[in-house]
Amino acid sequence: MPSMRIDILSLFPEIIKSSLEYSIIKKALNKDLISINYHNIRDHSNNKQKKVDDYQYGGGSGMVLMIQPIYDCIKKLKEERNYTNIIYLTPDGEKLEQSTSNKFSLSENIILICGHYKGIDQRIREHLVTDEISIGDYVLSGGELAAAVFCDSIIRLIPGVLGDESSALTDSFQDNRLSEPVYTRPENYEGLKVPKILVSGNIKEIERWRDKKSLERTKKYRPGML
Repeated sequence: MPSMRIDILSLFPEIIKSSLEYSIIKKALNKDLISINYHNIRDHSNNKQKKVDDYQYGGGSGMVLMIQPIYDCIKKLKEERNYTNIIYLTPDGEKLEQSTSNKFSLSENIILICGHYKGIDQRIREHLVTDEISIGDYVLSGGELAAAVFCDSIIRLIPGVLGDESSALTDSFQDNRLSEPVYTRPENYEGLKVPKILVSGNIKEIERWRDKKSLERTKKYRPGML
């Protein structure tokens, strides 16, 4: 049985599928470590034309996703199992950071809601959503790409997903620092050489060098983290 189930509500689930069926995520799916289920919001509309959006009350530009299809879809899912988190991907939500991903990687059942147009009816946000997540201070056409980013950031932290489980623990931001520079073979290419310390075999000095470079990069690119 998968350790995590993710249900994604979207008008365009194909966009997310195309991002989550390759590489590490695909391996996690094949190992049955996770389950990702897609729900087209339009399929839950009780409108004959399968309409899912309408003009906003009070006037103004932009269409809003209606409460009915999203509410009914979530209601059906909640009748089948308990959900630890119902998350709405939105630019005005809590900013996604490594600590956020660490927290949600421990969840068992998650619902993700992908907005579109001007957003979703506020009543969904107030009465059903438990968390609101933003991947940055900018606006996308919909929440699908944000959902893919969010999923990738938490799935890779689940035990057994990465070949080397310690790898995720040494990523940037895990200890409020950026990662150190990394190199691989060949040692010398067109006169461009790997730092001598990394091929010295001196583990203590290598760790000291990595710590120093990590601190230097953080001071240069993200001083606010220190």
